[in-house]
Amino acid sequence: MPSHIFGVLQGEFVKWHWNEDELAMHWSLSIEELALLPSRTDSGRLGFAILLKFFQFQGFFPGSQKGIPHEIAVYLALATNSAVADLKIYEWDGRTGQRHRKKILGFLGLRRPSGEDLQKLRTWLTAEVLALDVPFERLQELAVEWFARQSLAPLDPSPLERLLRSATHAFEAELFQSIANLLSAETKTSIDKLLTVEEPNVNDENGAIENASIVKDGALGLSHLKSDAGRIGLDSVLQELAKLGRIRKLALPSKALAVLPIKWLQKYRRRVGTESSWELRRHPPEIRYALAAAYCWQREHEIIDALIDLLILVIHKIGVRAENKVEQELLNDLRRVRGKTNVLFKLAEAAIDEPDGIVKDVLYPVVGLETLKDLVKEFKASGPAYTKVVHTVIRSSYSNHYRRMLPQILDALEFRSNNTAHRPVIEALGLLKTYRDSTQQYFSAEDVVPIEGIVKGKWRDIVVEKDKNDKERVNRINYEICVLQALRERLRSKEIWVVGAERFRNPDEDLPADFKTNRATYYEALKQPQDGKAFIDGLKKTMTDALCMLNKGMPKNPRVKILDRGKNRICITPLDAQPDPENLKHLKAEIFERWSSTSLLDILKEADLRVGFTDLFQSSRQRETLDRDTLQRRLLLSLYALGTNAGLKRIAAAGHETTYQELRYVRHRFIQKSTLRAAISQVANATFAVRLPEIWGEGTTTCASDSKKFGSWDQNLMTEWHIRYGGRGVMIYWHVESKSVCIYSQLKRCSSSEVAAMIEGVLRHDTDIDVQKSYTDSHGQSEVGFAFCHLLGFDLLPRLKAVASQKLYLPETDSSGNYSNLTEILTRPIKWDLIHQQYDEMIKYATALRLGTAEAEAILRRFTRGNLQYPTYQALAELGKVLKTIFLCRYIDSEGLRREIHEGLNVVENWNSANGFIFYGKSGEVASNRLEDQELSVLSLHLLQLCLVYVNTLMIQRVLSEKPWCNRMKTADLRALSPLIYSHVNPYGRFDLDMSKRLPIETDFALVA
Repeated sequence: MPSHIFGVLQGEFVKWHWNEDELAMHWSLSIEELALLPSRTDSGRLGFAILLKFFQFQGFFPGSQKGIPHEIAVYLALATNSAVADLKIYEWDGRTGQRHRKKILGFLGLRRPSGEDLQKLRTWLTAEVLALDVPFERLQELAVEWFARQSLAPLDPSPLERLLRSATHAFEAELFQSIANLLSAETKTSIDKLLTVEEPNVNDENGAIENASIVKDGALGLSHLKSDAGRIGLDSVLQELAKLGRIRKLALPSKALAVLPIKWLQKYRRRVGTESSWELRRHPPEIRYALAAAYCWQREHEIIDALIDLLILVIHKIGVRAENKVEQELLNDLRRVRGKTNVLFKLAEAAIDEPDGIVKDVLYPVVGLETLKDLVKEFKASGPAYTKVVHTVIRSSYSNHYRRMLPQILDALEFRSNNTAHRPVIEALGLLKTYRDSTQQYFSAEDVVPIEGIVKGKWRDIVVEKDKNDKERVNRINYEICVLQALRERLRSKEIWVVGAERFRNPDEDLPADFKTNRATYYEALKQPQDGKAFIDGLKKTMTDALCMLNKGMPKNPRVKILDRGKNRICITPLDAQPDPENLKHLKAEIFERWSSTSLLDILKEADLRVGFTDLFQSSRQRETLDRDTLQRRLLLSLYALGTNAGLKRIAAAGHETTYQELRYVRHRFIQKSTLRAAISQVANATFAVRLPEIWGEGTTTCASDSKKFGSWDQNLMTEWHIRYGGRGVMIYWHVESKSVCIYSQLKRCSSSEVAAMIEGVLRHDTDIDVQKSYTDSHGQSEVGFAFCHLLGFDLLPRLKAVASQKLYLPETDSSGNYSNLTEILTRPIKWDLIHQQYDEMIKYATALRLGTAEAEAILRRFTRGNLQYPTYQALAELGKVLKTIFLCRYIDSEGLRREIHEGLNVVENWNSANGFIFYGKSGEVASNRLEDQELSVLSLHLLQLCLVYVNTLMIQRVLSEKPWCNRMKTADLRALSPLIYSHVNPYGRFDLDMSKRLPIETDFALVA
């Protein structure tokens, strides 16, 4: 069978516009194919040729002329010496068409599938494919691939769709029944009780309920389990513990559920999240129990993760509030003493001159009493006395309020560690659990109380006291505080993990379990040598060459100087501003003239009519009765409401013959995080596809990433106070390529790692762009970040704010003499043996990032400053020093590289500036405390802004297709050209949606020669 058959397997679909090269590549007839053409009629020859090439390309026969692009018909008409008009008399489904199809299948070595073949297909789908819950389009492709392997002609689209949907329905019915069979009678009774608890009143348009007060276990229903954790505090901890206890009372068979298809369980979790208890009760028993069990089993993991987050944040909050309180009290009456050295000299001199004198007569005349009092206060505010005062406040806060959470956390969570060095913390937790009901102030003398690794030196005298007999004893409350602080540090670095958690699970589960077996495959996938020595030799040579290049070029580099004193020794002259493009403002004015006051809603609609991204949105239910046209309209209105932050109520009130309840139904049943990401990828890829290289240049491999702060409600764990920007909010981390197409976005906390977010976006963007360079600012880079980026196969190129104080490492001991022009900024040599020892482990973690066995942030938790002793972290940091040195050499030496990075980051900053124009509703604040709603708002904003870029690309190309404008544009104009413009767009006013009205953009974008 020819290798080019079934082109659909490579993701190719018949598009409507083809250039000459594409037509020649995919639709040309070979000599053997030309010999097959019937000779009697022109229509027969042309129809036969279209049937043959269409089947080879698409995998099935067209049903009529409607599905044939005109350019293809013209091309094949010329090849067969026929006229396109001849197709009107061709019998597509008549005897001629059937005879031609049979001849084509015989030529290709295919036969029609029998009933037995179709049963084999169903068996194969059930055993190997359906468990993965792939999108239906991909399922069709896999089925066509199966037909090709069996030398069978695939079914036509309609029969194939019916067969696949029937097989999927049967698979799901069997899965429902198997889950229900796993549940005991007591578990089913508990689920029924869970679904009969009266639901609270819901005031939020997203259907959220607030954790305003603690609800006891018995009063918790499904709606309470759906709610996210509230703000940081004891009440939120107790509420999450109550939810966890309620789920565990169901006695779900966790081990049995864990081996079921995880994709389907996640699908059921999303489905239950959109249905009320009343709706779930209406399902047949096997469906009701299966959905509830799948939801609660996954919700248990999420609640444990939320509990750990709360525990970490509460422990931190206790200490910070105590320090702030003490500092405020001290600063209220503290006046810092200036010239303390001179004061102490005067006191010493006076004491030496009159050693037998009275203090009042000798010292007070030299240094006044008030000055001495200020010195004492200042010492108390910074010395051991200050530490004791802070601990006193912490103890008071903990013992009177927060201590109530400790027994319940110890009962609910099981802490473990894979490292014996952290065993004292686990033993200390066991000791606390033993004493949970005791009223003793001190531990018994017979108890072994771990001190090392738990109690810090500054707290030791407070924790370990002495009785009247001068015997040491450990104060329980003070010790508990130290144990919690040590536990927080170990949890953050995942040195201690929690049974049943997802993000805080056993860190060994984050790594590929089959790494030893498939070691060679994983090395090949990362394109790294298996021999650690070869890896190091390559790096050492690159590092040496980079240092030599910089050393040689320094005397000839007028824009860079190396200073011989001070902390900041690298002096780089700022970049000169480039001249403003001459014609861009005129181009923007032309676009404003032609498409002035274009509605942002019309732009969203136009993008969907061209790209069809709303087809990706499928119901979370088994069946859906909405027709596609109605659903498309409601989806566009809902996405616009979320993306602009205007809200569903305001959009529904605009008079679209669509009610708020209908929009809310679509929002809950159809709009999901995974689907929005797929729609974003589709629009991004469509933008890449329509771009003209003559205007935008060839395909790019660069991406810039940066974050932007958005205000948000603060009764949740995502919102944090931002140190740099002030105010409470969340961060959105964007990945934007060089021509303003954002390929990935993430909602993150203000304090979470931007390095992890940068890596996550490059690896998970799922668009056609192959990212080879990643531009970031200083917050998006670290030594560990440099190491992982190199292992994953792309370059990290940051714009370093503190470049002036950077140091360059040496490739060899005693090699500093080889770089005489860099002496002032050189430091120690690299520890290559450490990299060599941990090379395999570093590759293992890089493989985990590539495969996505865990989130990038969860993996990078192990490589933070709190875990400096971890050998793999030390090796990654050392590798990062090598790569950072290589980068700094290039960065300092090349003004072109500095400008390239600067221009890349300007693009993402321009993207950030447009966020406020689109996300204008509710003062641009993320108005929800539910994590899911926050993520949907961010992704809808991303989709809406991406549609603006897509339509603007078409508009710009339409203008530049005219010869006067084409000739007018200079190289500088094209270099600075961006499709992210919005002076011609009106996001406000009435929200009119007329599906029959199109934007006046022509479809032919070929440049005039």
